[in-house]
Amino acid sequence: MAQSAFLTEATPMHTLKQNIIVGLSGGVDSSVTAYLLKQAGHHVRGIFMQNWEDDDNDEYCSIKQDSLDAIAVADLLGIDIDIVNFAAQYKDNVFAYFLREYQAGRTPNPDVLCNAEIKFKCFLEYAIAQGADVIATGHYARKEEHNGLHCLLKGRDNNKDQSYFLYRLQPHQLERAIFPLGDLEKPEVRRLAAEAKLPTAAKKDSTGICFIGERPFREFLQQYLPTNPGDMVTPEGKTVGQHMGLMYYTIGQRKGLGIGGQGEPWFVCGKDLGQNRLIVVQGHDHPLLFSRRLSMNDLSFTLPEPPPAGRYRCKTRYRMADTDCELVYTGNGEAELHFDQAQWAVTPGQSAVLYDGDLCLGGGVITATDQDIIRL
Repeated sequence: MAQSAFLTEATPMHTLKQNIIVGLSGGVDSSVTAYLLKQAGHHVRGIFMQNWEDDDNDEYCSIKQDSLDAIAVADLLGIDIDIVNFAAQYKDNVFAYFLREYQAGRTPNPDVLCNAEIKFKCFLEYAIAQGADVIATGHYARKEEHNGLHCLLKGRDNNKDQSYFLYRLQPHQLERAIFPLGDLEKPEVRRLAAEAKLPTAAKKDSTGICFIGERPFREFLQQYLPTNPGDMVTPEGKTVGQHMGLMYYTIGQRKGLGIGGQGEPWFVCGKDLGQNRLIVVQGHDHPLLFSRRLSMNDLSFTLPEPPPAGRYRCKTRYRMADTDCELVYTGNGEAELHFDQAQWAVTPGQSAVLYDGDLCLGGGVITATDQDIIRL
């Protein structure tokens, strides 16, 4: 991984024994995090966060099983564990935003806000009140101290790096957080879990909504937002199908459109909220699926000072390769990113995250792309 021009030689992180509270989610990553810290001789406690209560008895919610797994891990490691309820804060600060964004036709990323508002705010405040020096999570990211600044870096495992989801962390949050898995790759984490005989060693990774779990997405949203069907149209205005509600679709979506006929597959390329129309095109490489520029607001940066305008690399969605861009501040707390090469399926509501080498600088929420002004 490339080194950032922002960073000087790293200051070694101190190895004094610390009071550390680990966010135990009931998954393998947080379990190995607690195991490694205990093996290193720190005073370790666990916390299981229960942040969803609306339908925690249905078949899709794994909160009960996750809590039992977290307790089993704590028991095996010989550490105390608290079960703490942040459901009210989650509903007010994360889930309400999640619903507002979908209702506005955007595609939010609840994991990003969940990290900033729950894991590294509510959990961090709770842990400090309990006497913790730092908190630890199972994120695949790294932290280094440079000239007194705690800097967020990519995880060593390119396939699992989660710095994208942590870009909203502020300097004071990073100062009190550690990421013990940052230098490990996932197969090594699984191996360590198996060697330690952790109950979660073979447990599959969660892919559902942060703290809500895996469930049929459309049926879930229908519990909270009214449906509003309308036309699927081409950029020329030809009706080719019916959508169930704009909130159920995202830019670049191919599956679930239900459009028959000949030719290449259909993809969502835009939303016309005014007329409640979903805009679709044929072919993965249709020009309207590519953007040269995006606008973003709600900017948040990991260092005390925002990065200056200029050349960086960025991601507009998780697991994409970094791409070269130009950062331009446009005033009023907003900015634009201009890409060297057009990017596929840039999606309003998602986050654009800036990097300088391995250093995660922060980013913002995508509000629009250059394609939004020419579609229809």
